[in-house]
Parts: sequence; structure tokens; C-alpha cells
Amino acid sequence: MAIPATQIRRGMVIVFEGEPYRVIEFRHHTPGNLRAMVQAKLKSLRTGTGFEHRFRAADSIEPASMETHELEYMYDAAGTYHFMNIANYDQLEMDEETLGDNAPWMQPGMKIQAEYYDGRPVGIRLPNSMILEVVETSPVMKTATKNASAKPAKLENGVTINVPEFVATGDKVKVNPSTGEYQERAK
Repeated sequence: MAIPATQIRRGMVIVFEGEPYRVIEFRHHTPGNLRAMVQAKLKSLRTGTGFEHRFRAADSIEPASMETHELEYMYDAAGTYHFMNIANYDQLEMDEETLGDNAPWMQPGMKIQAEYYDGRPVGIRLPNSMILEVVETSPVMKTATKNASAKPAKLENGVTINVPEFVATGDKVKVNPSTGEYQERAK
């Protein structure tokens, strides 16, 4: 069911030229006495490439019919990540390209939301936060405060993030995997 281009919203998945694209940003624009338009930044769910496109207000767009399934991550072997569908116990594989920037955050037993288009997984959504252990960082400074400068810290999954000076090796920290930002020290 086609909708007018003026109803495009951030996060929406649309079918553009036969491929699924996620709307990253959009701006409804009416310049002076000209016709209204929607400037949208789109990202391909299949390839991860992004571009901007200008839709006229009169254009109609097709929202993508996406399915969502809860999957449990099991293990990876040679760049292929293995998951199990929690509802029916089917097992499936995704390559590192499909996972994109989410691949380093995968941990065995982790539950994720997978988005399907035409029966194939095209992307995943990680939890809003994860608790991970700091395995390597510089020593704690005695004068460190909460608002002090940040230092790099390597987490147990191999990802390096910036943490406050008071975080020590062995501490558990809460991290937002979508942005790779430190949130707080875990209790």
C-alpha cells in the first residue's frame, strides 16, 4: 500500500527501486513559491551504502513489509555467524557483511531482533545496553573524577571504547553497542 512521500519518517524502511532502504534522516522542505519536497538520507539494508534522494510531495512510496524474529546468537566460524530462531528452533547463518558494525558485539547466548525482508535476514538490532569487562586500560589515577578526561579501554569482546579515568582493568562497564559509548560502571 503506497503512501505519500510526505509521510516518510526516520527509521522507516521503504522499497526504493526494488530494494529495501532505511530512512536515516529526512527533511520536509517547501522553498518559497515552489512545490514541497522531502529530502531523505537512505541506507541500503542489503549493501549498507547510503545516499540522499529528493522526493516530490506528490510522489508515492512503498513501505517495506518487514518481519521481525527474535534470534539467539550461538557461535561464529570463519566469519559466519550462527543464530537460532527462538520461536521454532531453526538455525541460520549470517555473514559479517550482513551484521556490519554489530559483528564485534556478538556474544554467545545473546538475544537479538533480526529484520527479515522477502524471507531473508537483512539486519539486526542489538540490545540498548550491554555489560562487558574491561580487559586492558591504563592505570587508575588517584585524582580522577567523574568528569575527568577519557582514556581508551579494551573490552572482553575486543572492542576499544573511551572510558573515564577512574575505570580500572577488571571493572565491568555498561556500554551502548549501537554507538560504542560508555554509559556507566556496572554494579
